[in-house]
Amino acid sequence: MKLESIDRALLAGEHGAAAARAMELLVRYGTACGADRFIDIESAHIDGCLYHGPSSIDFAQHFVDLGGKVRVPTTLNVAAVDVTHPGWNCGPPEIIAQQETLTRLHEQLGCLPTLTCAPYQRMVRPRRGEHVAWAESNAIVFINSVLGARTDRYGDFTDLCAALTGRVPLAGLHRDEARRPAILFELPSVEAAALPRDLYFAAIGYLVGRRAPGIVPYLRGLPLDASEDELKALGATGASSGALALFHAEGVTPEAADMSTEGVKVEVVSTTEPAAAISSLCRAVEGETVAAVCLGTPHYSIHEFAQLNRAVEGRRRSSQTEVYVSTSREISSAVAGDPAFDALRAFGVNMIVDTCTYLAPVVRQTSGLILTTSGKYAHYGPGNLGRRVALMTLDRCIRSAEAGVVATPC
Repeated sequence: MKLESIDRALLAGEHGAAAARAMELLVRYGTACGADRFIDIESAHIDGCLYHGPSSIDFAQHFVDLGGKVRVPTTLNVAAVDVTHPGWNCGPPEIIAQQETLTRLHEQLGCLPTLTCAPYQRMVRPRRGEHVAWAESNAIVFINSVLGARTDRYGDFTDLCAALTGRVPLAGLHRDEARRPAILFELPSVEAAALPRDLYFAAIGYLVGRRAPGIVPYLRGLPLDASEDELKALGATGASSGALALFHAEGVTPEAADMSTEGVKVEVVSTTEPAAAISSLCRAVEGETVAAVCLGTPHYSIHEFAQLNRAVEGRRRSSQTEVYVSTSREISSAVAGDPAFDALRAFGVNMIVDTCTYLAPVVRQTSGLILTTSGKYAHYGPGNLGRRVALMTLDRCIRSAEAGVVATPC
């Protein structure tokens, strides 16, 4: 691997012992990836801040002991528990102190405690063509696809090494050739698929992930007015079902117009496949008891809170059904301080911060369904929580929360 002067300086300890150790690890990582050189990054997003066990703390503590500081703006992904509302934690009580320790260590390294899986919803976002080192699957696919920035998949603990050095190997989706589509999907329209719009994007993401795992697809037929929240849902579900890290949507995403599809394999998604995908993620029976509605996987945006506020206005939640929405500290603070969202408070919506409810058990009732509008939650929730989860429209989720049982489809 060709090392530039900055790489040699980092390895020699000219930027501190922590940066030297991180660079040593990155050189080994880059060699394994087949990279021939390193590049600068503009920011990092850390997933290793989620407590998985003592090694999580040990790794961060090592770099703190070495006097480490991140060399680029660095944000933190979700934690294992919402330490702001410790009374909602239905998991092991000791995890609260362990997570607090891990978060504090990352702050000592200079990381910003955003604790959100959707850092792209903040005002400062990566620009098109900008190289970054981001972890968290839905964030990776969003910035690669929707923003046109460039990141490879960075997991625990490569992400922190990148932040401490400001350098990453030129590998994976940082490279032009890796961003070219390998398959083209002809998609049915929302109308042809006969699905509500808030299920359509999750369905397409689920199908694309399953049919093209780990490769870059080109999507033809998505609605040209697809919103960021809808593309967020598509990418997050595809990342869950098939490691989707980048997609190009014709007429929608910024790099699609630059991509040639000549000679690319074409597959047609039939009009019945999206509905079948939703059915596989929603095995609820009308009249079943609903323990909770869990929204915000990935974290809810202000726009999604406005939609939810309209959906619950004038309605009354059943006392046996809880409603939780996961979001960032910043957005939670904005919603909590705005009287325009009073309908949410009247309905009894609980805002979870710093984590996601498919990771952190907060639902107090141990029986009954959990309903969600998130394909990612429906995919991971049963395995993570040991609970039955059903994917539904927002309207059906709210009507079910009113009744305390699964409502009929519209």
